[in-house]
Amino acid sequence: MAATNPAKTLQDELTCPICLEYFKDPVSLDCDHSFCQACITQCWGGFTTDVSCPQCRVTFPQRNLRLNRQLRNIVEAARELRLQSGKEPKPERLCEKHKEPLKLFCKEDEIPICLVCDRSKEHRDHTVIPAEEAAKEFKRKTQTERQKIVSEFQELRQFLEEQERLLLAQLEKLDEEIVKLQNENVSKLSQEISHLSELISELEGKYQKPSGEFLQDDRSTWSRWEKGKFQQPMEISPELKKRLSDFSQKNVALMKTLGKFKDILPAKLEIRRGEPLEAHRQVCVTLDPDTAHPQLILSEDLKSVSCGDTRQRLPNNPGRFDTVYYVLGCEGFTSGRHCWEVEVGGGRFWAVGVARESVRRKGWISRSPEDGIWAVGQWKGQFQALTSPETRLPWRRVPKRIRVCLDCDRGQVTFITAGDKAPIFTFPPGSVPGERIRPWLWVGDKDTWLILYP
Repeated sequence: MAATNPAKTLQDELTCPICLEYFKDPVSLDCDHSFCQACITQCWGGFTTDVSCPQCRVTFPQRNLRLNRQLRNIVEAARELRLQSGKEPKPERLCEKHKEPLKLFCKEDEIPICLVCDRSKEHRDHTVIPAEEAAKEFKRKTQTERQKIVSEFQELRQFLEEQERLLLAQLEKLDEEIVKLQNENVSKLSQEISHLSELISELEGKYQKPSGEFLQDDRSTWSRWEKGKFQQPMEISPELKKRLSDFSQKNVALMKTLGKFKDILPAKLEIRRGEPLEAHRQVCVTLDPDTAHPQLILSEDLKSVSCGDTRQRLPNNPGRFDTVYYVLGCEGFTSGRHCWEVEVGGGRFWAVGVARESVRRKGWISRSPEDGIWAVGQWKGQFQALTSPETRLPWRRVPKRIRVCLDCDRGQVTFITAGDKAPIFTFPPGSVPGERIRPWLWVGDKDTWLILYP
């Protein structure tokens, strides 16, 4: 088992389990777990009774927050020490096969390699350059592609603004003509109503006269009625009908153009990143019960997971997560492109993704690449990519079914929606280390359940 990093262990002990930052005004609960005062207060919301610890789920009949002054002093000292000494350098990535640093990059295979790989038959005739030079080239290409995308969106914006101006001008003119026609019809109808009212009044007056006189004047009254016979309101002219039809067709054509652009753009972005996502092989993934936190409940077929009310009595084997509600998949991958799907049901605290085989199982492990986890999920009411710090994702409605696409050869993991395959987030090539990678799930509350497909 790998030796523990004292600096990393100290940092974990001084980190709030809720905000994953150094403690601010730390308080302790009756179960001895500590949190930032603001974090635990926000987590409990307006509840004053039957509150529970977010870490161990122990329930308390009332709030009881004890200010932990000693922990606060230690955090302040650690923060000052970190500022003086600087951040700890990241460990160098090693070749999985030869355990040597990945200092070279093979252009043909588009993967980082070590010096021993360069001398092997597999890469002997390939174009190999230093990894630093490859990184610079990749950054230049990324910048170029970014400029292309920005230019395309600028052209689209200009096109939309011009179409909006033209359509609004046409609509305003059509509206003026329709209002004019409406006013003319209202005026004519008013005249007709006035004329009919006069005839009705005249007829009522003559009705009161003797029969002979009434019959004598009846013919002249109906003669005036025939002359002023009711006229139908003016209809919309054929020319105006055609203009309305043309306007409607232009609007429909514009919507179709925008729809095509929306469908094409995600595919273009995926192709620019590398291999199309359809090249990933769909694999059957099951959950590993020997890694599941004792609070988690797995289905009999090991395809779904939820959070129980109590901690189960399970063997505390070295591979089991004992502090955070994580579970790994049984399957592990070291090469090739693979994908699987996860359905999310209920709850506000969850995440799906991948983790390296060597991810730490004991104590607090952050949901970030620094601790060997690459994932997306919902946390603090936001849909996020679990980078460091987190990246908020611009989704109004959180996807209910997510496809995880792992490319071991490129060290890349991509998340898309399972239905329309819309891109969610991509950890770029080289992000995932060249070692055994396994599916990873986190269930953060009792209202959440996750299901693996197929």
